[in-house]
Amino acid sequence: MGEIRNAERTRRKILDAAKEEFFEKGYNGARIESIAKRAKVNKQLIYHYFKGKEELINETIADFAASVPTGNLILPANPVNVAEFRYKVNIEHLMEFLKFTAWEAVESIPENSNGTESRRKVLQSYVEDMRAKQEMGLVPKELDPAFITLMISSLTIYPVLYSNVTEMITGLTPESPEFQEKWASFLQMISERIFK
Repeated sequence: MGEIRNAERTRRKILDAAKEEFFEKGYNGARIESIAKRAKVNKQLIYHYFKGKEELINETIADFAASVPTGNLILPANPVNVAEFRYKVNIEHLMEFLKFTAWEAVESIPENSNGTESRRKVLQSYVEDMRAKQEMGLVPKELDPAFITLMISSLTIYPVLYSNVTEMITGLTPESPEFQEKWASFLQMISERIFK
């Protein structure tokens, strides 16, 4: 039993170190040697648990996704509240991961090595949710649910991810309570205009 616990503990240390490394440096910048150093394990031990960097990033993202409380993925019934809800979830639970997605935008990474399928399922569930709200008459028929989802994603990710641009435009940092309160109110006002 002790060996199993040690194996689980070692695997956990590797995944935690890999998350830090990948989310901080992106897929291409992350190094197995650095992950081993962060985890305080021998590099060969990583290969004992994971076939390579590709499997390690997939496991890291799957592990991260499993750590996000499932209640944070259930969208509000009223579409007016969806953007503000997603913004708060991003700030409270997804900031590290969103930084990793910024690396994805500028890097060339192996196909299907970043949890693409599980992420696609979550994003498509947002589209389906918006489509269902549209069928209930809560969303204007002329608006494409996929484009609404893309718009909400942009409005709830960009300001917090690109903090320097946010500060240059607004004079406020995205981490400040003042910005967060004002942006949440703005998202609510915009949503009210779109969905009423």
